[in-house]
Amino acid sequence: MLGAGAARLGALGILAALLRALAACEFGPLPYRATGIACRMTKPAALLMNQETAQVIQVAFRNARFPNITGERAVRFLGKVAYGLTNIQVNNLSIEQSEVELKENDAIDIAIKNVMAVFKGTLNYGYAGAWFLQLFHSVDFEIETSIDLQLNIKLMCQEDQVAADASDCYLTFHKLSLHLQGEKEPGWLKQLFTDFIAFTLKLVLKSEVCKEINILAQVLANFIQDIAANFVQDEDIRLDISLASVPLIKENYLESHHKGLVQYKNYSDVFSDSLFSPSLLSESRMLYFWLSEHILNSLASAAFLDERLMLTIAGEKLQALFEIEDTEAQRRAVEMIFQGTSHNDSVAKVWSLAQPQISLQPEGTVVKALVAAEVSIFPPGKEPLTALYMEKEITVTIQAAYAEKRLHLHPLDSRIEFKAFNCTADPCGNDESIRNFLQKMISVTGIQEVISRIEPTLISLMNSKGLHLFEIRSPEIITRKGYLIVQLDFSFPDHLLLDFLEKTL
Repeated sequence: MLGAGAARLGALGILAALLRALAACEFGPLPYRATGIACRMTKPAALLMNQETAQVIQVAFRNARFPNITGERAVRFLGKVAYGLTNIQVNNLSIEQSEVELKENDAIDIAIKNVMAVFKGTLNYGYAGAWFLQLFHSVDFEIETSIDLQLNIKLMCQEDQVAADASDCYLTFHKLSLHLQGEKEPGWLKQLFTDFIAFTLKLVLKSEVCKEINILAQVLANFIQDIAANFVQDEDIRLDISLASVPLIKENYLESHHKGLVQYKNYSDVFSDSLFSPSLLSESRMLYFWLSEHILNSLASAAFLDERLMLTIAGEKLQALFEIEDTEAQRRAVEMIFQGTSHNDSVAKVWSLAQPQISLQPEGTVVKALVAAEVSIFPPGKEPLTALYMEKEITVTIQAAYAEKRLHLHPLDSRIEFKAFNCTADPCGNDESIRNFLQKMISVTGIQEVISRIEPTLISLMNSKGLHLFEIRSPEIITRKGYLIVQLDFSFPDHLLLDFLEKTL
């Protein structure tokens, strides 16, 4: 029976692990000052996860290893009787009901009602009679049980990581029936050993169940933390999601607060001026994420240092970029830039010259970047030539949305300011038509082309972490001055915990 309650904790282990916990860690007098990421999971999400409990409990029961139960007792007229129950295994299991309650600033209460389990094994017994008669026997047995399980899970912090304390664990037996060799009618032997065994069996089952729950609680907590840490890491860039303050346990939600500091090689991130407050989040959706503007800026800096902010465009993509409209002015400008060379013999490279600056505002995410663009042509039989080089400061406002398992980035108003310009066909820069054309091209198609490359890259990255396994409903990405909020409803991925437990237990 060890695994049963353990798995129950399994389903709620997701909650326990998303929050990172209590008293053992010191956070200072200002509770949210270092919060870069906050996560709120409301009561409907806890109830949804609770629906996944039955399969997890069955896996835990199947994988449980029960100790042998031995004892002896003096019986009038029979002498001393010794017995042992060995090879105990679970044969059948059913669960009638499970419930979850959140107790404000206290614990997560989990009640599992009417767990019906049948245990099978071998009963070995022997006794020395009053007239020196010795008998030793071995029979198969079945034990039918009906049990209620009550867990009160506390959340604790150990080295800034979550630890779930499930030692407050109670089992109530409504039924415990022993059947020997398949016989269902009471006999003197069955009655004798039922009286002997029942009390000891209850103690052993309670001890083993609660011990297994405590072990599996931390296993599952570590599992969820590993998933979260992996989700916010890509190669050498990752986020520190250790606790920034004590989590909240309210009647209607659980909330955890994380540092969210970017870690990249020698890059050092510091943050201690958070705008977070629990009042910024509501309780109408199942799941909320709060992210500081500082995190996005730090991620952009790490991406720049890792030389990821670079894009190459060639062939049909390059041709489409320079053919935004069919006018004489455009044809003249394109001809001057490419000097008659085919787009298939040309390459454009775009890269960031400095770390982009990100500002979160009510109208969207404002990105300001100093960007260089270079067009190289490869005339047949001639040396490669840099036909165009320019540096420009671009400021663009982007609105983000997530729908049908895809991230959608919508650029709004943009501003472009040339900082440097060098065109081989116009070395003095006197031809304003080329600059005007390039400015229009960048505004209309250039920015959109860059964003169209970013979208699938981010989608692929998130799906590689398992985001596509969730059915996300009506997600909203809301930007405010200095922070953003992601709020959504979701369906729990089938068999996520089940597959993990089958591999682990």
